[in-house]
Formats: sequence, C-alpha cells, structure tokens
Amino acid sequence: MSYYERHIFFCLNARDGGQDACANHGAQAGFDHCKSRVKAAGQAGPGRIRVNKAGCLDRCAGGPVAVVYPEAVWYTYVDAADIDDIVDSHLLRGEVVERLRLPPTVGR
Repeated sequence: MSYYERHIFFCLNARDGGQDACANHGAQAGFDHCKSRVKAAGQAGPGRIRVNKAGCLDRCAGGPVAVVYPEAVWYTYVDAADIDDIVDSHLLRGEVVERLRLPPTVGR
C-alpha cells in the first residue's frame, strides 16, 4: 500500500523571458482550488489524497498540466469546473476524466 491513495502534482512553473509556462495559464488557481476541494471532502492526508506543487513537468505545450499517481494520468484544465471533475471523478472515485486527458504526444 502506498502512503497516499492518490497523489496529484500541479505544474506551477514560471519561465524567464516571457516563455510560455503553466504559471501563465492559471496553474496556481487550479492548485488552490483542488487543495481546497480535497480538504473540504475530508480526503487530505496519509492514506487518502495529497495535492502537491511541482516545478516544470516538461509538458508545457498542454499547460496548465497536472498528473495523478499511482495511475500516471496526465490532465490539462482551464477552470475550476475542470478541477471539480478531476477531484470528483478521479481523486475521489478513481474514474479517469477522459475529456481532460493530455494526449501522450504533447510535450514541451
């Protein structure tokens, strides 16, 4: 058994010189909303769900991005409603949100 049932990492990377990065696309707001929703559901902590900040996850072209483990499912999102779908479906019920999956060909 893993220390956390599920672990979601949000890329919050910002780049110098005006280069595009997840931080330019509302990544912090997505992270904050997810953390709040998981906590409100009483699912934060060991044996449950961990919401973490991450540096560059090297998939900038799909930004903002997040990845859920142990399933290693990569997501892109645009607003709080998308984060709600990830929390309600994947983090709480284990059901992947196909419409938000980041295609495997999307990289930097």
